[in-house]
Amino acid sequence: MGFNCGIVGLPNVGKSTLFNALTQTAAAQAANYPFCTIEPNVGRVAVPDKRLDMLTKIGRSQKTVPTSLEFVDIAGLVRGASKGEGLGNQFLANIREVDAIVHVLRCFEDTDVTHVEGNVDPIRDAETVETELMLADLDSLEKRAQGLVKRARGGDKEAIAQMALIDPIRAALEAGRPARTAVPKGEEAAAARLQLMTTKPVLYVANVDEGSAATGNAQSERVFAKAKAEGAQAVVVSAAIEAEISQMPEADRAEFLASLGLEDSGLDRIIRAGYALLGLITYFTVGPKEARAWTIVQGTKAPQAAGVIHGDFERGFIAAETIAYDDYVALGGEQGAKEAGKMRVEGKEYVVKDGDVMLFRFNV
Repeated sequence: MGFNCGIVGLPNVGKSTLFNALTQTAAAQAANYPFCTIEPNVGRVAVPDKRLDMLTKIGRSQKTVPTSLEFVDIAGLVRGASKGEGLGNQFLANIREVDAIVHVLRCFEDTDVTHVEGNVDPIRDAETVETELMLADLDSLEKRAQGLVKRARGGDKEAIAQMALIDPIRAALEAGRPARTAVPKGEEAAAARLQLMTTKPVLYVANVDEGSAATGNAQSERVFAKAKAEGAQAVVVSAAIEAEISQMPEADRAEFLASLGLEDSGLDRIIRAGYALLGLITYFTVGPKEARAWTIVQGTKAPQAAGVIHGDFERGFIAAETIAYDDYVALGGEQGAKEAGKMRVEGKEYVVKDGDVMLFRFNV
Protein backbone atom coordinates (compact mmCIF):
# COMPACT_ATOMS: atom_id res chain seq x y z
CA MET A 1 0.00 0.00 0.00
CA GLY A 2 1.75 3.17 -1.17
CA PHE A 3 0.89 6.73 -0.27
CA ASN A 4 2.52 9.76 -1.82
CA CYS A 5 2.67 13.52 -1.49
CA GLY A 6 3.44 15.77 -4.45
CA ILE A 7 5.76 18.69 -3.71
CA VAL A 8 4.44 21.63 -5.74
CA GLY A 9 4.90 25.36 -6.03
CA LEU A 10 6.19 28.09 -8.31
CA PRO A 11 9.74 27.77 -9.68
CA ASN A 12 12.60 28.72 -7.34
CA VAL A 13 10.70 28.42 -4.06
CA GLY A 14 12.88 25.59 -2.72
CA LYS A 15 10.96 22.50 -3.86
CA SER A 16 13.92 20.55 -5.19
CA THR A 17 16.22 21.63 -2.35
CA LEU A 18 13.59 20.31 0.06
CA PHE A 19 13.15 17.10 -1.92
CA ASN A 20 16.89 16.51 -2.01
CA ALA A 21 17.05 16.94 1.74
CA LEU A 22 14.04 14.65 2.24
CA THR A 23 15.58 11.83 0.27
CA GLN A 24 19.19 12.70 1.16
CA THR A 25 20.06 12.41 -2.48
CA ALA A 26 20.83 14.74 -5.33
CA ALA A 27 18.21 13.06 -7.49
CA ALA A 28 16.45 16.35 -8.15
CA GLN A 29 18.64 19.01 -9.69
CA ALA A 30 18.32 22.11 -7.51
CA ALA A 31 19.27 25.04 -9.74
CA ASN A 32 18.38 28.71 -9.92
CA TYR A 33 16.23 28.64 -13.01
CA PRO A 34 12.64 27.60 -13.75
CA PHE A 35 11.80 24.03 -14.80
CA CYS A 36 15.08 22.49 -13.60
CA THR A 37 12.90 19.59 -12.46
CA ILE A 38 11.51 18.29 -15.74
CA GLU A 39 10.63 14.72 -14.81
CA PRO A 40 8.96 14.04 -11.47
CA ASN A 41 11.51 12.75 -8.98
CA VAL A 42 10.29 10.16 -6.53
CA GLY A 43 11.78 9.29 -3.16
CA ARG A 44 10.61 7.12 -0.31
CA VAL A 45 11.46 8.33 3.19
CA ALA A 46 11.14 6.67 6.58
CA VAL A 47 8.42 8.02 8.85
CA PRO A 48 10.13 9.00 12.13
CA ASP A 49 8.58 7.14 15.05
CA LYS A 50 10.36 6.77 18.38
CA ARG A 51 7.94 4.03 19.39
CA LEU A 52 9.56 1.65 16.92
CA ASP A 53 12.98 2.04 18.54
CA MET A 54 11.46 1.21 21.91
CA LEU A 55 9.71 -1.88 20.51
CA THR A 56 12.98 -3.06 18.92
CA LYS A 57 14.70 -2.76 22.28
CA ILE A 58 11.99 -4.54 24.27
CA GLY A 59 11.48 -7.24 21.64
CA ARG A 60 15.25 -7.69 21.20
CA SER A 61 14.67 -7.62 17.47
CA GLN A 62 17.66 -7.98 15.18
CA LYS A 63 16.34 -5.44 12.71
CA THR A 64 14.19 -2.29 12.75
CA VAL A 65 12.01 -1.58 9.71
CA PRO A 66 10.17 1.77 9.70
CA THR A 67 7.18 2.51 7.53
CA SER A 68 7.64 5.01 4.73
CA LEU A 69 5.99 7.78 2.76
CA GLU A 70 6.64 8.69 -0.85
CA PHE A 71 7.41 12.22 -2.00
CA VAL A 72 7.25 13.34 -5.62
CA ASP A 73 9.14 16.46 -6.70
CA ILE A 74 7.03 17.97 -9.49
CA ALA A 75 8.13 20.58 -12.06
CA GLY A 76 7.48 24.22 -11.11
CA LEU A 77 4.14 25.68 -12.18
CA VAL A 78 3.64 29.16 -13.64
CA ARG A 79 0.63 31.35 -14.34
CA GLY A 80 -1.24 29.90 -17.33
CA ALA A 81 -0.32 26.28 -16.59
CA SER A 82 -3.97 25.22 -16.97
CA LYS A 83 -3.68 26.33 -20.60
CA GLY A 84 -0.36 24.57 -21.12
CA GLU A 85 2.02 27.44 -20.26
CA GLY A 86 5.50 26.44 -19.12
CA LEU A 87 5.38 22.73 -18.28
CA GLY A 88 1.74 23.05 -17.31
CA ASN A 89 0.33 19.94 -18.96
CA GLN A 90 3.04 17.77 -17.47
CA PHE A 91 2.66 19.39 -14.05
CA LEU A 92 -1.09 18.77 -14.05
CA ALA A 93 -0.74 15.16 -15.19
CA ASN A 94 1.80 14.44 -12.44
CA ILE A 95 -0.19 16.07 -9.66
CA ARG A 96 -3.32 14.07 -10.52
CA GLU A 97 -1.42 10.92 -9.53
CA VAL A 98 -0.53 11.94 -5.96
CA ASP A 99 -2.63 11.49 -2.81
CA ALA A 100 -1.87 14.84 -1.17
CA ILE A 101 -0.22 18.15 -2.03
CA VAL A 102 2.76 19.61 -0.19
CA HIS A 103 2.70 23.23 -1.33
CA VAL A 104 6.05 24.95 -0.81
CA LEU A 105 5.82 28.72 -0.45
CA ARG A 106 8.80 31.05 -0.49
CA CYS A 107 8.95 33.12 2.69
CA PHE A 108 12.53 34.39 2.42
CA GLU A 109 14.28 37.26 0.65
CA ASP A 110 17.40 36.51 -1.39
CA THR A 111 18.59 38.72 -4.22
CA ASP A 112 20.64 35.82 -5.59
CA VAL A 113 17.54 33.67 -6.16
CA THR A 114 15.16 35.06 -8.75
CA HIS A 115 11.39 34.99 -8.28
CA VAL A 116 9.20 34.46 -11.34
CA GLU A 117 6.73 37.09 -10.11
CA GLY A 118 9.41 39.66 -9.25
CA ASN A 119 8.93 39.79 -5.48
CA VAL A 120 8.19 37.55 -2.49
CA ASP A 121 4.50 37.12 -1.60
CA PRO A 122 3.58 33.59 -0.46
CA ILE A 123 -0.18 34.21 -0.41
CA ARG A 124 -0.18 35.47 -4.00
CA ASP A 125 1.96 32.49 -4.99
CA ALA A 126 -0.43 30.06 -3.29
CA GLU A 127 -3.39 31.64 -5.04
CA THR A 128 -1.59 31.48 -8.41
CA VAL A 129 -1.07 27.75 -8.09
CA GLU A 130 -4.53 27.05 -6.69
CA THR A 131 -6.19 29.11 -9.44
CA GLU A 132 -4.43 27.08 -12.11
CA LEU A 133 -5.49 23.83 -10.43
CA MET A 134 -9.10 25.04 -10.14
CA LEU A 135 -9.20 26.10 -13.80
CA ALA A 136 -7.86 22.70 -14.86
CA ASP A 137 -10.41 20.93 -12.62
CA LEU A 138 -13.25 23.04 -14.04
CA ASP A 139 -12.20 22.20 -17.58
CA SER A 140 -12.07 18.51 -16.67
CA LEU A 141 -15.57 18.58 -15.13
CA GLU A 142 -17.09 20.47 -18.04
CA LYS A 143 -15.78 17.87 -20.48
CA ARG A 144 -17.11 15.08 -18.29
CA ALA A 145 -20.52 16.77 -17.93
CA GLN A 146 -20.96 17.10 -21.70
CA GLY A 147 -21.35 13.35 -22.02
CA LEU A 148 -23.61 13.03 -18.96
CA VAL A 149 -26.23 15.72 -19.55
CA LYS A 150 -27.99 13.96 -22.43
CA ARG A 151 -28.00 10.62 -20.60
CA ALA A 152 -29.35 12.28 -17.43
CA ARG A 153 -32.19 13.91 -19.36
CA GLY A 154 -33.05 10.46 -20.71
CA GLY A 155 -33.43 9.14 -17.17
CA ASP A 156 -30.12 7.27 -16.89
CA LYS A 157 -29.79 6.74 -13.12
CA GLU A 158 -26.00 6.54 -13.15
CA ALA A 159 -25.72 9.76 -15.14
CA ILE A 160 -28.19 11.50 -12.80
CA ALA A 161 -26.10 10.44 -9.77
CA GLN A 162 -22.92 11.65 -11.47
CA MET A 163 -24.45 15.05 -12.24
CA ALA A 164 -25.66 15.37 -8.63
CA LEU A 165 -22.03 14.93 -7.57
CA ILE A 166 -20.52 17.15 -10.26
CA ASP A 167 -22.90 20.13 -10.19
CA PRO A 168 -22.10 21.51 -6.70
CA ILE A 169 -18.37 20.97 -7.27
CA ARG A 170 -18.52 22.77 -10.61
CA ALA A 171 -20.42 25.66 -9.01
CA ALA A 172 -17.75 25.97 -6.31
CA LEU A 173 -14.95 26.02 -8.89
CA GLU A 174 -16.77 28.68 -10.94
CA ALA A 175 -17.01 30.75 -7.73
CA GLY A 176 -13.25 30.43 -7.17
CA ARG A 177 -13.42 27.81 -4.42
CA PRO A 178 -11.53 24.49 -4.53
CA ALA A 179 -13.47 21.30 -5.18
CA ARG A 180 -12.82 19.97 -1.67
CA THR A 181 -15.18 22.63 -0.24
CA ALA A 182 -18.18 21.27 -2.16
CA VAL A 183 -17.90 17.47 -2.07
CA PRO A 184 -21.26 16.18 -0.75
CA LYS A 185 -21.01 14.36 2.57
CA GLY A 186 -20.53 10.64 2.08
CA GLU A 187 -19.42 11.09 -1.52
CA GLU A 188 -15.69 11.44 -0.84
CA ALA A 189 -14.80 8.15 -2.55
CA ALA A 190 -16.88 8.98 -5.63
CA ALA A 191 -15.32 12.46 -5.78
CA ALA A 192 -11.84 10.94 -5.59
CA ARG A 193 -12.59 8.96 -8.75
CA LEU A 194 -13.06 12.25 -10.61
CA GLN A 195 -9.30 12.81 -10.15
CA LEU A 196 -9.70 16.49 -9.36
CA MET A 197 -6.60 18.17 -8.03
CA THR A 198 -8.36 20.56 -5.66
CA THR A 199 -10.04 17.70 -3.76
CA LYS A 200 -6.63 16.61 -2.48
CA PRO A 201 -5.62 17.60 1.07
CA VAL A 202 -2.98 20.34 1.28
CA LEU A 203 0.03 20.91 3.54
CA TYR A 204 1.60 24.36 3.24
CA VAL A 205 5.35 24.50 3.80
CA ALA A 206 6.63 27.99 4.62
CA ASN A 207 10.24 27.98 3.44
CA VAL A 208 12.01 30.62 5.55
CA ASP A 209 15.57 31.91 5.90
CA GLU A 210 17.94 30.19 8.31
CA GLY A 211 17.48 32.82 11.03
CA SER A 212 13.69 32.26 11.08
CA ALA A 213 13.72 28.45 11.21
CA ALA A 214 12.81 28.26 14.91
CA THR A 215 10.28 31.09 15.16
CA GLY A 216 9.05 31.75 11.62
CA ASN A 217 8.64 35.27 10.24
CA ALA A 218 5.93 37.69 9.13
CA GLN A 219 5.48 35.90 5.80
CA SER A 220 5.15 32.45 7.38
CA GLU A 221 2.56 33.86 9.81
CA ARG A 222 0.45 34.80 6.78
CA VAL A 223 0.78 31.24 5.48
CA PHE A 224 -0.37 29.79 8.82
CA ALA A 225 -3.36 32.15 8.86
CA LYS A 226 -4.32 30.98 5.37
CA ALA A 227 -3.98 27.32 6.36
CA LYS A 228 -6.11 27.83 9.47
CA ALA A 229 -8.84 29.56 7.46
CA GLU A 230 -8.95 26.63 5.03
CA GLY A 231 -8.70 23.84 7.60
CA ALA A 232 -5.35 22.88 6.06
CA GLN A 233 -2.03 22.27 7.82
CA ALA A 234 1.22 24.25 7.71
CA VAL A 235 4.81 23.86 8.88
CA VAL A 236 7.83 26.18 8.92
CA VAL A 237 11.01 24.88 7.33
CA SER A 238 14.32 26.30 6.20
CA ALA A 239 15.20 24.23 3.15
CA ALA A 240 18.78 25.53 3.36
CA ILE A 241 19.16 24.18 6.91
CA GLU A 242 17.49 20.89 6.00
CA ALA A 243 19.91 20.44 3.10
CA GLU A 244 22.81 20.98 5.52
CA ILE A 245 21.40 18.55 8.09
CA SER A 246 20.88 15.87 5.45
CA GLN A 247 24.63 15.79 4.79
CA MET A 248 25.56 15.43 8.48
CA PRO A 249 26.30 12.20 10.34
CA GLU A 250 23.24 11.12 12.31
CA ALA A 251 25.09 11.56 15.62
CA ASP A 252 25.72 15.27 15.01
CA ARG A 253 22.21 16.30 14.01
CA ALA A 254 20.57 16.68 17.42
CA GLU A 255 23.30 19.00 18.68
CA PHE A 256 23.14 21.10 15.51
CA LEU A 257 19.36 21.40 15.76
CA ALA A 258 19.58 22.37 19.43
CA SER A 259 22.06 25.13 18.56
CA LEU A 260 19.39 26.59 16.27
CA GLY A 261 16.67 26.33 18.90
CA LEU A 262 14.96 23.40 17.13
CA GLU A 263 13.72 20.20 18.78
CA ASP A 264 13.47 18.24 15.56
CA SER A 265 14.11 18.76 11.89
CA GLY A 266 11.64 20.46 9.61
CA LEU A 267 11.67 17.38 7.45
CA ASP A 268 10.47 15.20 10.32
CA ARG A 269 7.62 17.68 10.82
CA ILE A 270 6.74 17.56 7.11
CA ILE A 271 6.74 13.76 7.07
CA ARG A 272 4.57 13.52 10.19
CA ALA A 273 2.21 16.21 8.89
CA GLY A 274 1.97 14.46 5.53
CA TYR A 275 1.19 11.20 7.29
CA ALA A 276 -1.58 12.86 9.32
CA LEU A 277 -2.84 14.72 6.24
CA LEU A 278 -3.55 11.40 4.51
CA GLY A 279 -5.37 10.05 7.57
CA LEU A 280 -2.77 7.34 8.12
CA ILE A 281 -1.90 5.47 11.30
CA THR A 282 0.75 2.90 12.23
CA TYR A 283 0.54 -0.55 13.74
CA PHE A 284 3.52 -2.72 14.65
CA THR A 285 4.71 -6.30 14.47
CA VAL A 286 7.50 -7.36 16.82
CA GLY A 287 9.58 -10.53 16.78
CA PRO A 288 13.15 -11.74 17.23
CA LYS A 289 13.99 -11.11 13.56
CA GLU A 290 12.50 -7.62 13.22
CA ALA A 291 10.33 -4.90 14.71
CA ARG A 292 8.35 -3.33 11.91
CA ALA A 293 5.93 -0.46 11.40
CA TRP A 294 3.03 -0.80 8.94
CA THR A 295 0.92 1.96 7.40
CA ILE A 296 -2.87 1.77 7.18
CA VAL A 297 -5.69 4.26 6.74
CA GLN A 298 -7.46 5.22 9.95
CA GLY A 299 -10.58 3.08 10.31
CA THR A 300 -9.06 -0.06 8.74
CA LYS A 301 -10.34 -3.36 10.14
CA ALA A 302 -8.03 -6.17 11.24
CA PRO A 303 -8.26 -8.41 8.12
CA GLN A 304 -7.44 -5.52 5.78
CA ALA A 305 -4.61 -4.43 8.06
CA ALA A 306 -3.26 -7.97 7.86
CA GLY A 307 -3.51 -7.77 4.09
CA VAL A 308 -0.94 -4.98 4.07
CA ILE A 309 1.63 -7.59 5.14
CA HIS A 310 0.45 -10.26 2.69
CA GLY A 311 -2.75 -11.01 0.81
CA ASP A 312 -2.88 -14.51 2.33
CA PHE A 313 -3.11 -12.96 5.80
CA GLU A 314 -6.31 -11.19 4.79
CA ARG A 315 -7.84 -14.09 2.85
CA GLY A 316 -7.20 -16.61 5.63
CA PHE A 317 -7.70 -14.24 8.57
CA ILE A 318 -8.75 -15.95 11.80
CA ALA A 319 -7.92 -13.49 14.57
CA ALA A 320 -5.44 -10.83 15.67
CA GLU A 321 -3.57 -11.00 18.97
CA THR A 322 -3.40 -7.32 19.93
CA ILE A 323 -1.53 -5.34 22.59
CA ALA A 324 -1.75 -1.56 22.94
CA TYR A 325 1.66 0.10 22.59
CA ASP A 326 1.56 1.64 26.09
CA ASP A 327 0.74 -1.74 27.63
CA TYR A 328 3.49 -3.47 25.64
CA VAL A 329 6.07 -0.99 26.92
CA ALA A 330 4.82 -0.76 30.50
CA LEU A 331 4.68 -4.55 30.90
CA GLY A 332 8.00 -5.31 29.25
CA GLY A 333 6.74 -6.94 26.08
CA GLU A 334 4.43 -9.68 24.88
CA GLN A 335 4.84 -12.12 27.78
CA GLY A 336 4.27 -9.46 30.43
CA ALA A 337 1.19 -8.19 28.58
CA LYS A 338 -0.21 -11.73 28.36
CA GLU A 339 0.31 -12.35 32.07
CA ALA A 340 -1.39 -9.07 32.95
CA GLY A 341 -4.36 -9.86 30.71
CA LYS A 342 -3.58 -6.99 28.37
CA MET A 343 -3.31 -9.07 25.20
CA ARG A 344 -6.66 -9.21 23.41
CA VAL A 345 -7.81 -11.61 20.69
CA GLU A 346 -9.67 -9.49 18.14
CA GLY A 347 -11.88 -10.65 15.27
CA LYS A 348 -12.78 -9.46 11.77
CA GLU A 349 -14.70 -6.38 12.89
CA TYR A 350 -11.94 -4.95 15.04
CA VAL A 351 -10.83 -1.47 13.92
CA VAL A 352 -7.07 -1.26 14.32
CA LYS A 353 -5.81 1.61 16.52
CA ASP A 354 -2.65 3.64 16.11
CA GLY A 355 0.19 1.95 17.99
CA ASP A 356 -1.36 -1.52 18.21
CA VAL A 357 1.22 -4.31 18.40
CA MET A 358 -0.29 -7.20 16.46
CA LEU A 359 0.22 -10.87 15.63
CA PHE A 360 -2.16 -12.28 13.02
CA ARG A 361 -3.52 -15.81 13.02
CA PHE A 362 -4.49 -17.04 9.58
CA ASN A 363 -5.11 -20.22 7.64
CA VAL A 364 -4.96 -20.49 3.85
